[in-house]
This record gives sequence, structure tokens and C-alpha cells, in this order.
Amino acid sequence: MSSNKHSFPHHLFHEFDKSHMTGVYTAVDKLIYTEKTPYQIIDIYETPAYGRLFALDGFIMTRDYDEFVYHEMISHVPLFLHERPKKVLVIGGGDGGTVREVLKHDSIEKVVLCELDEKVVEASLKYLPNISYELNNSKVDIVYEDGSKFVSKFKNEFDVIIIDSTDPTEGEGGLLFTEDFYKNCFDALTGNGVFSAQTEEPFLKKEWMLRAYKRISNVFNLARLYMGYVPQYLPGVWTWTFASKNIDPIKDFDSEKVRDFDRELKYYNEEIHVASFSLPNFVKKMIEK
Repeated sequence: MSSNKHSFPHHLFHEFDKSHMTGVYTAVDKLIYTEKTPYQIIDIYETPAYGRLFALDGFIMTRDYDEFVYHEMISHVPLFLHERPKKVLVIGGGDGGTVREVLKHDSIEKVVLCELDEKVVEASLKYLPNISYELNNSKVDIVYEDGSKFVSKFKNEFDVIIIDSTDPTEGEGGLLFTEDFYKNCFDALTGNGVFSAQTEEPFLKKEWMLRAYKRISNVFNLARLYMGYVPQYLPGVWTWTFASKNIDPIKDFDSEKVRDFDRELKYYNEEIHVASFSLPNFVKKMIEK
């Protein structure tokens, strides 16, 4: 057998999910930053295919080339459903991508970013400039706290709350996936406030998707799962859950607002908005149970 030691001209980053015995390799030119914080291990790589790749504890969080899909879908779906959002809370999302998308809406007066790990924000500002640049915007306040505790301080405060959390942990799934947390988000929203959260995917993490969706549905008057193609995360699709006190994501959607929007959107548009709530049969059956 001939040697294939020269088949890969680069080093390899290997993301491996032990619970499902699956993973993905990504060629990398070099590791440009690594640090073990009190909460996790941060790694940032330079890659030939995807630009900068940001990983936490060995799992891809974001990468330059295709991050816009995830960040646009978690942000613009709720933002375009609010009549005029002014104050937004983002929990998680220390890389800054969600904040960047939120600030594309001219009505925004204040964004509060609540991130547990200060080192994530510091590393993103230094090494992920294409994603993080709006974190220095004067409209942005950054607080370094446990998001589940932080949101409990507010009542009737935010027009939009976006939960850009990492994957749930073992057991109860982390404080950002509990029903009590979602209840605190409900209370922190204004009367016509809207909410979105990343809720995993329906193949490898279907149990967590269903658990999060059920808990959000138990709390909010209206909750709808929606999906998008997100190539940076295994297995390539992702779900979010939209929720509100009184706004329906289809009946109350004004497509003209999206068509008239004068800021760059690479993935999200009025057709994508509507289509994302059209779920495949196997996912419909899951959530109908």
C-alpha cells in the first residue's frame, strides 16, 4: 500500500461528538489563539476554506465563511416581527455576530449582550473582526454574568430577547434551557415583545430540540419552531424557536419591511422567513407528539 502522508497539505481540526460517534475534519493552516478559561477552552484557527474558525471545547461555534446563515436567522426572524424594536437583550453570542445583525435595524437604541465568559468577547474582538466589530458600538452594553440570573432582574424591559447559547450540558441541560429561564425571559419582555432561541437540530440532538421547544411552548402564548441550512454545524441543518405573547410569525409578518430593508442580508429574505416555518414531516411529527 502506498503512503498517503502527503494527501493533506494542512494540519487538521477534528470535531468529534462522542455521544453520537460522529465528527468532521477541517484542514487548518495554523492555530492562532488558544486559552483555557474558568469555563472552557477557546481555540481559534486559520483555515484555507473557511477563514477564521472559532471553537469551544473542541466544537465549532462559528467561522468566517458561512456564519451569516446562523446569525441572520436567529436575529432577523424576531426583529422583523416586532413593529419597532428599540431595546434588545442577547444572551450568549460573545462572538458578536448576533449583535452585528441586530444593529442593522435603525430603530435599535440599545443592545445588552450578556456573556458568561469575558475571554470569549476579548478573543473575538481581537481575532474575529469580521464578526465582532459591532461589539464596540456605543449602543452596546456588555455584561459578564450568568444569563439565567441576569434576565431574572427585569420585568417588561426588552422588545426582543435572543438566546444565542452554546449546546446544552448533561442533566437538565444548563440553565439556559430550563422552563424557569424561559419564564424569566417571558417576564422580561414588553407586551408585544418577541423571543428567539437556538434549539439544536432534529437528527443528532433531537431530544434537546424537543425538550427546549416544549418548555418554550409551555411558557409563551405562541411558539413556533423554524429551520435553516447551517453548514458549520453537524449535520448541516439547525432549528430555532420563535415565541411571543401575541405575535404570529406568519400571520403578522410584513414582507414589505424585508423587501424595503436597505442593509445587506446574505441568507435571510421574505421567502426564507415564511419557508423556514414549513417543517419537514418527520419534524412535524416529533413536535406534534
